[in-house]
Amino acid sequence: MQIRVEEDKSPAYALPEKVRVSYGSAVILGLNNGILNANPSTAYLLTYTSRKCIANCRFCPQAISSTSKADLLSRVTWPVFFSHRVISRIKNAATNTLIKRVCIQTLNYPEMLRDVLGLVKGIRSHTDIPISVSCQPLGKNEIKLLAQAGVERIGIPIDAATEEIFNRVKGFDANGPYTWEEHFEALKSAVDVLKAGWVSTHLIVGLGETEKDLAKVIQQVVNIGVYPGLFAFTPIPGTYLEKHPPPPIERYRRIQVARYLIANGRSQFNNMTFDEHETIRDFGIPERELKPLIKTGEPFITSGCPHCNRPFYNERPTGPIYNYPETPSLSQIAEIEMQLYSSKR
Repeated sequence: MQIRVEEDKSPAYALPEKVRVSYGSAVILGLNNGILNANPSTAYLLTYTSRKCIANCRFCPQAISSTSKADLLSRVTWPVFFSHRVISRIKNAATNTLIKRVCIQTLNYPEMLRDVLGLVKGIRSHTDIPISVSCQPLGKNEIKLLAQAGVERIGIPIDAATEEIFNRVKGFDANGPYTWEEHFEALKSAVDVLKAGWVSTHLIVGLGETEKDLAKVIQQVVNIGVYPGLFAFTPIPGTYLEKHPPPPIERYRRIQVARYLIANGRSQFNNMTFDEHETIRDFGIPERELKPLIKTGEPFITSGCPHCNRPFYNERPTGPIYNYPETPSLSQIAEIEMQLYSSKR
């Protein structure tokens, strides 16, 4: 397993005492007992702080103004463990190929970078498993420190499809610290350090954008060498948007197809057509190519870093399933086809 790491010239960073681990990851690592409907192929960690995140993203249970439970991120619980114990279990799980990647997700607080560097170096001293970090916008020197410590991929989530929505849900209009421009500058810096294809972002479907908005920003990030992943908006009690509905499944399916085509160079935003409501009418490729692609199920599998399957992060096992953690079955593909072709486009 080859990791693209430069010679480590950064100072030593102490392992933080504690870290949060997603419930499913805790089960697969043997830290918790439980039964999973689908096993995560990535171990998901979340930096620990006794304080709230200083950001105020209106969809997030960890936002500074949120009254959600402290152990929630999306609809997943993240219990706290001692970091040295977690790293020992990561080593064993990686050796036994139970997991193929570690993803460290961060809250925004003053010691975040120090804690992430400590976690990365702690993991890297035990295993060469690939490590991703999903974080707020960082400067180029901070990104270099992460790369030197052993981070293979970095994700900086934009979340919103337009600057107006961004400002409303996580920027200044939401009393948050972020700007649209800052996020794009950070993504470009990350590409400069890690190169195209090794940087990702996330977009949330269902924050008030149109399908045209989403297709446009997907093309925009792909053009700068950034890989886009999709989430479905999930209303969480205690957040500002707790009463906002999740997106209709047929709409999410269309965006999944558009994302797949653009990210894989099969189509472009400029080749797609939209109706008067900015709903996708044509994906820019012939139906004889589109239908076999849909039958593979590939566009509907969780999008993110390699081996990131995020089981039931956005959905309950009873459905609707927005992102499949593995290749959909034939019956699931038939349901996807109905969702795509029985709805008006």
